[in-house]
Amino acid sequence: MYLFSADGDLVFGQLPMVEIDGMKLVQTKAILNYIAGKYNLYGKDLKQRAMIDMYSEGLRDLMEQFLVLCILSPAELKTRLENIQAKATGRYLPVYEKVLCGSQYLVDDQLSCADIHLLEATIMLEEKFPEILTNFPNVKAFQGRMKVLPTIHKFLQPNSMRKPQPDEFYVTTVKKVFHKLFS
Repeated sequence: MYLFSADGDLVFGQLPMVEIDGMKLVQTKAILNYIAGKYNLYGKDLKQRAMIDMYSEGLRDLMEQFLVLCILSPAELKTRLENIQAKATGRYLPVYEKVLCGSQYLVDDQLSCADIHLLEATIMLEEKFPEILTNFPNVKAFQGRMKVLPTIHKFLQPNSMRKPQPDEFYVTTVKKVFHKLFS
């Protein structure tokens, strides 16, 4: 099932689409990079952008593992969560712990979209594994600094635009959509 708009706005026939600055952008990475560049969160030169992309893509790899959790059986869910926790503590968090040693942010002590991705990833991890940052004090301190930034603090408040953990209604809806797509 593909979504095509009559006016062709959904260039590849899929969401998301963001209307910004007179443009209709599709593709998540293009949208994120444009917004990051617009708000000075995408580095000041090619080298910084490469580092931001590298850290962001690592976090995307980690966060994508969460996407299917709501449709797994209890046995599959347990196995997947164990795998996510092992990868997070063995592969991903050690990288960010080392980078943040003596540094306030991931790239050249300047807030970037990679920092925002790291904050979101750590929040997602703690929602499933409350003690996961215990052995990563630099990442935990970073998370604390990020959460008090005014815009982020506001975004993390109840009833904000941040998506909550999937509830039963969400899970049922996702299963119905996937069933229709693949049957």
